[in-house]
Amino acid sequence: MIRNRAKKERKQDEEQNYWLSYSDMMAGLLLCFVLVIAVTVLHSNILYDEKQEQLAGKEQELVIRSEELENERLLVDEQGAKLNAQQLMLTEQEGKLAEQAAKLDLQQKKLDEQEKLLDEFEGIMLSQQEQLDKIIGVRVELVEAIKKEFEGSDLDIEVDQKTGAISMDSTILFAYNKADLKDTGKDFLGDFFPRYIHILLSPEYRPYISEIVIEGHTDTTGTYLVNLELSQKRAFSVAEYCLDEKNKFLNKDERDTLQMFLTTNGRSWSDPILKEDGSVDAAASRRVEVKFRLKDEEMIREMVEIMNGESVVGEGPAAQ
Repeated sequence: MIRNRAKKERKQDEEQNYWLSYSDMMAGLLLCFVLVIAVTVLHSNILYDEKQEQLAGKEQELVIRSEELENERLLVDEQGAKLNAQQLMLTEQEGKLAEQAAKLDLQQKKLDEQEKLLDEFEGIMLSQQEQLDKIIGVRVELVEAIKKEFEGSDLDIEVDQKTGAISMDSTILFAYNKADLKDTGKDFLGDFFPRYIHILLSPEYRPYISEIVIEGHTDTTGTYLVNLELSQKRAFSVAEYCLDEKNKFLNKDERDTLQMFLTTNGRSWSDPILKEDGSVDAAASRRVEVKFRLKDEEMIREMVEIMNGESVVGEGPAAQ
């Protein structure tokens, strides 16, 4: 009885130990399961937070990229506008280039025409060189004729090689600061003027003469206006004496012809004669000059006629 009871109690103890061990095992398993779940949840939360951070980063990148794309779009639009403007400019430049090309073509045609005219002109010039030389050489021939006329003369005159102007010392003609001709001046003019006029108004040169000028000049002493009046009076005195019919060195026809060409000018001290050191030569500056002017317009007309192939030999300009 006692043995059965002890056996029974042992069996109960074994069953109780078994359930305790099973409970502990289940509790351990439950704890492990809870730990696994906790770890899993924690890991999931960590992963979720990382994904959230990554998503936030992506969103920020998307915002930045969107702004960059917008800036790039604006830049593209701006560049497109510039390209359109440049294209418009290119179109305008192409139009201008086309106009310039047309102008160049027109200019080339004109140049070709001018070159043709120049060739024709050169041919005319070559064929009419002798006649042109005759007209251009009138002044040279006239100056040489005047120099030859007075070469070796006792008259105190100077002939300008280029212009043919004749300078006379005023001390021969006038007293100092006076405008009335001296006797020596009258004798001088009576010898000089007829010979000079006979050359200029000769049939050979008269057709080319436009004007015969008597100019009075003074030194630089005194005011300009006082000297202007004196120089004018002196030039007029010379002209008056030469045209005076009481003086017999010119006949009526010569005087009448001379009146058509003769003028007088007073230059005061506007054109003084200078010494080598640049100072004014007062004695040389006090002078009277007689000069001539050619009919340049008539000569040019004749040259044009010659270039057009019209013969003018022997005709000369119209007489005054």
